[in-house]
Amino acid sequence: MNVYEMGYAMTATRVAVNGYGVIGKRVADAVRAMPDMVLVGVADVATDWRVRTAIGLDIPLYAATEPAGSAMRAAGVPLAGTLTDLLGAVDAVVDTTPKKVAGTNFDSYRKAGVKAIFQGGESHALTGHSFVAQANYATALGRDTTRVVSCNTTSIVRVLGALQDARLLARARGVLIRRATDPGESHLGGVMNTVVPEQNIPSHQGPDARTVLPGLDVVTMAAMAAHTQSHNHYWSLELTRAASREEVLGALRAAPRIAFIRMADGLVALNTTIELMRDLGRPRGDMWEVALWEDVLTVEGDEAYLTYQVYNEAIVVPESIDAIRALVGSITDGPTSIAMTDAALGVRQEFLPPATPVGGPEPARTAVT
Repeated sequence: MNVYEMGYAMTATRVAVNGYGVIGKRVADAVRAMPDMVLVGVADVATDWRVRTAIGLDIPLYAATEPAGSAMRAAGVPLAGTLTDLLGAVDAVVDTTPKKVAGTNFDSYRKAGVKAIFQGGESHALTGHSFVAQANYATALGRDTTRVVSCNTTSIVRVLGALQDARLLARARGVLIRRATDPGESHLGGVMNTVVPEQNIPSHQGPDARTVLPGLDVVTMAAMAAHTQSHNHYWSLELTRAASREEVLGALRAAPRIAFIRMADGLVALNTTIELMRDLGRPRGDMWEVALWEDVLTVEGDEAYLTYQVYNEAIVVPESIDAIRALVGSITDGPTSIAMTDAALGVRQEFLPPATPVGGPEPARTAVT
């Protein structure tokens, strides 16, 4: 469904992505999938296979710095220009450069007069605003900059925010088992055959969630484990009152970008969900949703317990798309933007078709010839 079929007629927002790495390449693909955006180009400093894949996808490539431009040309990488050229042709830029690098680009974006979206590796202080679409889309409207919070923080705001919206959440205490490194960088180092507790309680995700939901009573503890594919959260929740399991589940189902998986379906570990994403034909095996184990969710009076999976390489991609619309003001209603993004990407609440109950009709069979 395009924006015209949804009742919106608009000029496409021109977008740049600075940094074509783990997040950047996914944001670039998402921009190209949106009916109301056009990807003008991506900027980077590399000369290897990563930027060459962009060229193979017919994405115009720009040099992020002058020294990088010289190296890229010497390596035979075709360039459309410099980052300055790219910024002069767009309405918004999504900065997905490495942690602490993005902050050095802030003044360049301001000078170019473009809206800028940063990622969770940067501090809240850089932009003065942190973003999760379902929680605070309206407060980002018309701003020059925002920061899409980290993968783990995004999941916290989605899940705990859903319960807070339903007036069910009093406070939350969570344990995060974090992956050691991104799969594509596991050859560079990481945790092996151990678990490393984070030395500070609370870990940074809890305070970070309060940059989006200021009234959230949350404490997080974290540990880094010897795996590279996705994070795992465990939450003990105090509810505002005694509630049923169905009521808590209903509040979670009312929120966007939470999908429900079940141990009963054989989805019993992080790797099984990742394998399911591949079987579903997801690009790169990505999962944009929080995957919450429905049959593990337990409610006893005014207490609830749950666990979910966070696919760190992709969960912030739809938030970055919504942030573009909020900053440029092309869509002023958060739920509308979320629906547009989710429809274009194929975000789902259920990954599997419903099981046929015992005694129900047999599925249609296709004759084999």
